[in-house]
Amino acid sequence: MCGLLVFLSGDGTADPADLAAALDRLRHRGPDETAMLHVGGAWFGFTRLAIVDRAHSHQPLRYQGRWTVVFNGELYNFRQLRAALIAGHGAVFATEGEAEVLAAAFHYWGPEAVHRLRGMFAAVLYDAATSTLHALRDPFGIKPLYWLRAPEGLYLASEKKALLPFAGGAARIGTAALSHYLTLQYVPEPATLHPAIHRLPAGHTLTCRAGEAPVIRRYFEPALRPAPRPAAEAAAAIRDALRDSVHAHLQAEVPVGAFLSSGVDSSAVVALARERHPRLRAYTAGFDDPRYSEIEHAAETAAALDVPLTATLVRDDDVIEALPRIVWHLDDPVADPAIVPLYFLCRAAARDVTVVLSGEGADELFGGYEIYREPHALARVAGLPDPVRRGLRAVAGVLPEGVRGKSFLERATTPIGERYYGNARIFGPAEKALLLRGPAEPHTAVTDPLYRAAAGLDDVSAMQYVDLHTWLPGDILTKADRMSMAHSLELRVPFLDRAVWQVAATLGPELKLSPDATKAALREAVRGLLPAAVVTRRKLGFPTPTRVWLRGRIGEWAGDVLATADVDHLIDIGHVQRLLAAHRRGGPDHSRKVWTVLMFCLWYRQQAAPATRSSLAATGG
Repeated sequence: MCGLLVFLSGDGTADPADLAAALDRLRHRGPDETAMLHVGGAWFGFTRLAIVDRAHSHQPLRYQGRWTVVFNGELYNFRQLRAALIAGHGAVFATEGEAEVLAAAFHYWGPEAVHRLRGMFAAVLYDAATSTLHALRDPFGIKPLYWLRAPEGLYLASEKKALLPFAGGAARIGTAALSHYLTLQYVPEPATLHPAIHRLPAGHTLTCRAGEAPVIRRYFEPALRPAPRPAAEAAAAIRDALRDSVHAHLQAEVPVGAFLSSGVDSSAVVALARERHPRLRAYTAGFDDPRYSEIEHAAETAAALDVPLTATLVRDDDVIEALPRIVWHLDDPVADPAIVPLYFLCRAAARDVTVVLSGEGADELFGGYEIYREPHALARVAGLPDPVRRGLRAVAGVLPEGVRGKSFLERATTPIGERYYGNARIFGPAEKALLLRGPAEPHTAVTDPLYRAAAGLDDVSAMQYVDLHTWLPGDILTKADRMSMAHSLELRVPFLDRAVWQVAATLGPELKLSPDATKAALREAVRGLLPAAVVTRRKLGFPTPTRVWLRGRIGEWAGDVLATADVDHLIDIGHVQRLLAAHRRGGPDHSRKVWTVLMFCLWYRQQAAPATRSSLAATGG
């Protein structure tokens, strides 16, 4: 993969030394080559991780004397696009890579070329003929792209850390974004914790001319269209689309491996990849505590598929040493504990391979989260007449905390738009009001527009729709990109392919959830490719012993971080210290809440101390 930095000057000037220093913050994304280019009023910087056409396809790349492009990602159909451009327009190419194909596509087909792209990408093109800059991000947000409009011009970069030096006085922390983070465990797009710096949302383009405000447009909407379909037909369509996607994702001139957990998603990817890549290696991670380790299950699957497996054990000392570095790579904190094993998993894989395939996206597309079962579990109460539900809600309100049935009645009598806002629900409204020094933003500010857009969908599909727009790009794909790029490793996600999506989008709820399993249609699709135990195994998803960690040495270390974080003007840190103390005494499990604030404190320490960022960058981050 690669890192890009672009500056569109408002007055035609720039400081090349400042741009070079900012680009240096991205060198972990592309250690093979670094280059900068000045074209008209635009400056382009690029750090390259060479995967395809390694001897050529250097970037920034010029095309026809008119276009300049920097491209981060992979186009899995670039050879087909290249052939179409040659046949239809007589296009001439000097390289065998994707960046030149992208530039030619815009040259001959215009900005509408984005609809023809199959892959993961964040790219910026500059058209010298019209002095117009075009930026684009892939449909699901696999690859990141940040932008900042400063007085001197427009900046874009693969990671926020490259833009912070140009934010100046605007580099303050946004209380609304912090409020959402404390609930969701990530900052929802397009915001960041620095209000002046934005993410280009997934499936959007940005167009700008020097001195003008950027115009952002959506070109892809992951709209769900559930319809009745025979189960066998759906399974066959899924299997065909997924096989085609996995095989396409194997294109590379470097060694390729795959991640393997205990579940059906990564196992299916490994099984299908091995059809074309018989020497494929697999990688997994786990912990000393067998309750939280998937290594044994992954080893059984690897043996059944005849794939060599490298397993990595993560220990307490590893976590304490690596967590500040993990946070530096994230740009904004993500409090998903699974990010820890993923970091070490990527580090181990990067010793052998340059590209890995992984199973991200399957749960969002095919209905893999247990919480998606909730509408069925609550249906008996949720379907009662309004007066009855109001009465039950009142009964739930007077029941003491911890009484069996209280939570069930509360959730069953709460509309889905108020009760579901994603897989993580860390601090609720009441506790967040006590925790934050500033105003607490309701989660509905993020989800209400999504529920309005999902009107008419069944509840399961509506929950998926929310996750596709929030949880997937904000948590799942952010941690996948940052932890792999921390080790100059390209991570590819075959489930998030347009052809796979076209099948998944039409599945009805009965093909997602069966009485016995989530992802019912996907499991049926891969039956025969995998051992029966894998097909039926419930999702674990790299479980992390956060509860155990915070009652041991990591808890002691976390207490020191909280005590020295200097964030009390933003958060009542005493409240969090009391949660940690109660947790360590063996009281209620507050581990997720403490972990969420711990990650923010580590992030804030780095934001407030530039020397810390520099020292981490100097050691490879």
